Amino acid sequence: MPENVSALQLVLAGDPALYAIVRLSLIVSLSAVLLAALVGLPFGAWLALSRFRGREGAIVILNALMGLPPVVVGLLVFLLLSRSGPLGSWGILFTPQAMIVAQTILIAPIIAALARQTIEDLWLEYRDELQAMNVGTLGSVVTLLWDGRFSLLTALLAGFGRAAAEVGAVIIVGGNIDGFTRTMTTAIALETSKGDLPLAIGLGMILIVIVVLVNAAAWGTRRFGERMAG
Repeated sequence: MPENVSALQLVLAGDPALYAIVRLSLIVSLSAVLLAALVGLPFGAWLALSRFRGREGAIVILNALMGLPPVVVGLLVFLLLSRSGPLGSWGILFTPQAMIVAQTILIAPIIAALARQTIEDLWLEYRDELQAMNVGTLGSVVTLLWDGRFSLLTALLAGFGRAAAEVGAVIIVGGNIDGFTRTMTTAIALETSKGDLPLAIGLGMILIVIVVLVNAAAWGTRRFGERMAG
């Protein structure tokens, strides 16, 4: 009970160290979601509309990539960005940029796979109309992405949830450096192991509140869009 009180005091007092960690976590996670969406949404839509040899295999692989182990992704990015790696000249290992790269790789397959299913359902509904208007693949992708924008919020939420809860990959490529690459999840793990429960609990409370608020905002946006469309 005393730990809970101390944690609440830290949150309400606006502890600078605590909110610096929260700010970095949001920057990293939201940047990763944005980059993953720029790649995953068009790719998922293209896969939904395309027909080619091996398509089913590609879908199976994409779905399998949704369960990528974070520590494996972290190791892969570490090897790529290390001094001896092919991208070592970038010099971004143990920086927030490296963490964004790792999270983007983790969540892009999730967004792409969910987008593919959503767009494929819409394609079955609008295929005849789009083909009658002689709309090409690119035009169909853009049209269906726009038409399904509110449904696709679910894919973005899934990506954000994965990014916000990530620990393994960001520790490997970020190094969990105090004041520089320490996020909410890595700080919770570290502070719990050190026995500093108030800070860990405070960060946990904030993380839960952020996830709830983001989901509530997305749900409200979707409901508003559906009412406007109706």
